[in-house]
Amino acid sequence: MRKRGGPEVFRITGARQGLADDVRGRQRRYVISMSVRTLSVIAAAVLWNVERHVAVVALVLGVLLPYIAVVIANAGRETAPSLPSTFLPAPVRPALGAAEDGAEPGAERP
Repeated sequence: MRKRGGPEVFRITGARQGLADDVRGRQRRYVISMSVRTLSVIAAAVLWNVERHVAVVALVLGVLLPYIAVVIANAGRETAPSLPSTFLPAPVRPALGAAEDGAEPGAERP
């Protein structure tokens, strides 16, 4: 049988991702962004004399991507989900009624 009025109960479905998993995910996104940047700079160097317009676009991407990657990597943790609630309040027990007519508790009634 479950105790009533025990400690607070938390739902695990509303918990945020662990810190190690969050850092690992941000590192993965940063490495992918920097890989795309490296490929775009290489493409710009290879295509400079062949397709100048594509090379310029790749070069601009290679210049802007480090800033974007750092901003995304340092964006912080995700927000906690709003639903379902992560906290379930303990059930409230009704209080005993007050004694009528100013009589003391436990006194007999006529």
